[in-house]
Amino acid sequence: MNTGLHRSLERYVKYRIPTGGFLRAVLTNDLMCAIETADEDNLRDIREICMYITNNLPVACYGSEDAVKAWLAGRHKV
Repeated sequence: MNTGLHRSLERYVKYRIPTGGFLRAVLTNDLMCAIETADEDNLRDIREICMYITNNLPVACYGSEDAVKAWLAGRHKV
């Protein structure tokens, strides 16, 4: 996973800053949108990105659009 994506995920978790379109699609579990918006590198690394999210991010901050919206609104703790 590239450094920019890693930093974006860190800002999302720590400061609740929205990510770009590709990462939002991954976080909301929207496979079709994630594939459509991925650049070559992200498309190649999508499995690694998903594994990173699963293994390192709080479960409350990903998995659906509602989960991401709630996280960004501060309704869940880190």
